[in-house]
Parts: sequence; structure tokens; C-alpha cells
Amino acid sequence: MQVMDAVAVRRWADACVRSLDANRESIDQINVFPVPDGDTGTNLLHTMQSALDALLRSPMSTVGDALSALARGALAGARGNSGVILSQVLRGLAETVQEVSLVTGSALRKGLHRADELATAAVSKPVPGTVLSVLHAASEAARDCDSDELDDVVMAASRAGAVALADTPRQLAVLAKAGVVDAGGRGLVVLLDTLAAVITGQTVETPIDAPLLPRTPESLTTERESGSSEFEYEVMYLIDGTSEELVGELRGTLNGLGDCVSVVGDGVSLWTVHVHCNDIGAAIEAGVRAGRPHRITVARFADQIAAQASRFVRDRAIVVVVSGAVELFRAEGATVFDLASSSATPTDLLSAIVSTRARHVAVLPGDPDIREALDEAIAYAQAAGQDVVVVPTFSPVQALAALAVHDSSRRAGDDVVAMAEAAAATRRGELSIAADEAITWVGRCQPGDLLGMLDGEVVLIEPGPAVPESLMDLACRLVDRMLAGGGELVTVILGADAPDGLADVVEDHVRVTHPEVEVTAYPGGQPDAVIFVGVE
Repeated sequence: MQVMDAVAVRRWADACVRSLDANRESIDQINVFPVPDGDTGTNLLHTMQSALDALLRSPMSTVGDALSALARGALAGARGNSGVILSQVLRGLAETVQEVSLVTGSALRKGLHRADELATAAVSKPVPGTVLSVLHAASEAARDCDSDELDDVVMAASRAGAVALADTPRQLAVLAKAGVVDAGGRGLVVLLDTLAAVITGQTVETPIDAPLLPRTPESLTTERESGSSEFEYEVMYLIDGTSEELVGELRGTLNGLGDCVSVVGDGVSLWTVHVHCNDIGAAIEAGVRAGRPHRITVARFADQIAAQASRFVRDRAIVVVVSGAVELFRAEGATVFDLASSSATPTDLLSAIVSTRARHVAVLPGDPDIREALDEAIAYAQAAGQDVVVVPTFSPVQALAALAVHDSSRRAGDDVVAMAEAAAATRRGELSIAADEAITWVGRCQPGDLLGMLDGEVVLIEPGPAVPESLMDLACRLVDRMLAGGGELVTVILGADAPDGLADVVEDHVRVTHPEVEVTAYPGGQPDAVIFVGVE
């Protein structure tokens, strides 16, 4: 592509999250400057995920809007120095495209130059051989590129970043001694490679030529991205309601309290503050004098591993994502995310998973349409240390069948296998009312028609309007269709629009036509289906 619009920015952001997730562990492993760290890749992934979540929640009318949303999300969710620098890279790109409708090669050149300026200003004591060196080289290469074509500019920046990354061990002795490249620089190259891949349509990947180090004993007790070991705490917060003058005073105060100071903003009203220090109170009081600090986080480096372990208060939890039927699943001991009352954004789904405070979480999705948002939420939860797996379920009846065989006394892996097998052995049916005209496998349906669905496909159509008699007749025909392949148990979950007596009609019908089959009915109240039917 020769230009990038808002949709392309969204594709790039999504690809960045996936690329950082794939490279997170390898980046964490090579993080040795200035002390063994082990979290730069994780911090970059967390920050980029926050940026993507902000973009997904914002309107994307222009490319400037999209990049500004990314920058704001990264700033609000920045973790560690690498996250702060990433937020400034995105801010630099956003600032230079506010007056244009599309990102061209010339706009990208200007954006990288501005990103270089902002990222360098964000670090109190820039050091050669770090991510700043890689960013500067990419910016210079984009500036010096003979062509104004977007693909030529991005490839020049990507290649120069890779060359600068390979040169970082010659600039920092600690990297040369360990035989690794700079971890933050490696993360930036991943982002540049991903941008080049989106623009050119071809895979662009720079391998890590230096050997990877195993986690050192120090990294098991110290989680410090940079800075002197003299300071025990990392303090971060957001601040608004301030001015450039007060921000300058805040930066000076924090420099007197500790190191790794960064106070950077979005160019409008929001600032993120980061410092390593010993006097936590003084660091926060400095923020109070400058404005209104919020989202304050304090971490003691030596305690972070212990905190990681203690944040889990139980070993196992089940999260069910369904529309309605909340009380039914809660009665079975599950945490329920109700799609009828909550939007299925990655952030909201993540909150449901994290709120269990369980080390191992099995997620039972009752709706196949949420899978993309759910995958993003799970990637973030896993990056934060939680073991999360999805049991393939595509309907509330399959989720109920899986939950019925859940046994917390089994090994977590064995329990997931048992639930998956139970769900797979349950055929899923659904009776709903058509909202739009559509072509199905059994013909055209009109709005208001009754649809009988089996395993996600329409198999029965009854012309509307939906009256109790036609609903009951179609429900019985759907159950007959499902039992044609055999079965011992029929489970019915009644929706909000189910007529009175529907469960009794189905039960009486099955008793006559299939006397060997048991029928169980539950009130669900779901708004999106008259009934869900499961056959085991």
C-alpha cells in the first residue's frame, strides 16, 4: 500500500500485539541492562495491548484519530520505561498526521522524526546502545530515503533499525559481555518489522543473532527494567490538571528523589509519571503539588515475584460468557459474564477473568461471535501470569454440559479435557426469530420468521408472526430433528420470549415420541433466542 488509513492503523496495532506476544519471552530473556530484568517484552506487550484497547473503544473516522487513540491508550497503560517510550513513539506519529487524511511516505518520515524527539526527551539520562539508538537510526534512515513512496520509507527505517540493534553490544559493554542485543531496541524492531509487513504485504522479520541468556538468579528476586539498585521502589501514576511549568518542577523534584525519571504527556492534558525511588510519599506528594495524580501504582522490586504468587487466592475458576441464564451458571459455581448487560470488549472480558483471582481459569464462551475479543483478553491475562484456557463451547447448552463434568479435584489439564469432551458430545440447537431477510441452507427467511438452527445452521423455517402455537410446534420439530441422531438427555434453556408452557409441551412430546430420553428445562431469560436446546 502507498498510503495508510485508519483501518490500516487498526491492522497494524492488532498485528503489533500479536507480534509482541510471540516475541515477548525472547525479549524478556535478553534484558540485562543495567541489571537482569526479565520484563521488557511483557511491558511492551501490556502497553501495546492498552493502546489497542483504547483504539477499539474510540471512533476511527480519520488516521489522526486512530493514531491519537493509540497514543492515549499507550500513555494511560504504559508499564516501565519501555512502555513510556512506546507511548511517545505513537504520540510522535499521531502529532504529525493530524492535518492529513492519509499517512504517506513523507508523513511517516516526519512522524518518525517527531517520535525520536519525544522519546529522547522522555528519558532523563539517554544512554547509547538502547532503544533510543535504534529509534534514532530508523528516523535518520527514513529522513535520508531517496524515495517518498510509503513502502520504501518504512523498509528503510526497518532495515536501519535492525542494523542499529545489531550494533548495540558495541555501544554498551554489559550487552557485549552477555552476548545479547538491547531488549527495548529489539522490541522496537519488532514493531517496525510489523509496520513494514502491513504496508508491503510481505513478512519482514529480523532474527536475534545474539545467543539468549537463561534467567539469572538475580532476575528471580529483582524485577527492574533499568536504574540503580540503590532504589527499592517503582512509582507510577497519571496526572492531569497541570501545566508545563509545574511539570518541569515535578521532573526536577523526582530527579532529586531517584532515577529512571520520565514525565511525558499526550500533548493535550494527560501525563504519565515514572520514577525509581526510596521515598514513595515524597514522589506522590510531588505529583499532588503539580496536579491531580490518579491510577497510582507502587511496586517493590524484591517483592514483585512474591506478589505475583500471592495475587491468586484460589487454584481454579470457571468463567462462562453467555447472554442471559446468569443465575443458572452461577448456581453451578461459575463466574458469569453476561453479554446481555455488558459489551464484550477485551478490557471487560479481561476484568472478568482477572477478578476470579484464580491461578488456572477455564473460559466457556457461549457465543462464537466473541472469540476475537476473548482471544485478546486471554493473551493479556496470560502475559500477566494467569493460566487461561478456552474450552470450545458455542452455545449455553454446551457450556452447561461442560460445567456439569467439571471436577476441581482433577488436574487442571485433565479437567479441561473432560469439559471439552462433554461439550463436543452435545449437539446444539436454537429456536429464534429472524431479524433480517437472509438466504439460508433451507431457503429464504423474512424478518419475523421462526428459525430452527442445528449446530449453527438454519434447518427449519416457519413463516411468522411468532405466536405461541407455532413456537411450540417448531420447538418440537427441532427436538425431533436433533434426536434423529440418537441421544439420552435433552436440555432446554428458555429465553425471555418463550411462551408459557413451552417446556411442558416439549417434555410431553419427547415422552411420547422418545420415551427413553430424559428432558431437563431451565429458565434462562436470554434475549437472543426463544430456546436453546442441547442433546447429549
